[in-house]
Amino acid sequence: MASFAEVPWIAEHIALYKSDPEKAHDWDSTPLGGPGILPTLLLTTTGRTSGEPRSLPLIYGEHEGSYVIIASKGGMPDHPLWYRNLEANPACTLQVGAKKVEGTARVLEGEDRQKVWDMMVEIYAPYTDYMNATERTIPVVVIDPS
Repeated sequence: MASFAEVPWIAEHIALYKSDPEKAHDWDSTPLGGPGILPTLLLTTTGRTSGEPRSLPLIYGEHEGSYVIIASKGGMPDHPLWYRNLEANPACTLQVGAKKVEGTARVLEGEDRQKVWDMMVEIYAPYTDYMNATERTIPVVVIDPS
């Protein structure tokens, strides 16, 4: 697969974010077997090898004035490409509904990670299944607005 942005439902969600960001923010996951309406943002990172902007819609939560995303990749054994991009360059852009935010990513560890992980499982329960499906520790990523 060349890019997740080429997956039809992801490409449609990105296009919706660009044409109707408020509708894209409250994303209906039921057509894909999800639990219903989920809050999503559009994360744009810089490709670590290409240097090109890479955008992807992700489920998110808010914690202490920052945005939280989970690098689950559905419980796959390797981290998602967007996470690798943030490791190489933590500067990123978020679109949360119509609001655009510049930010810097960091990864939570220890008790802070567990507290925020639990918050995110309340938003999207399948994260627990993803954690059980992989041997890696799924990163909890916080984007602090600049």
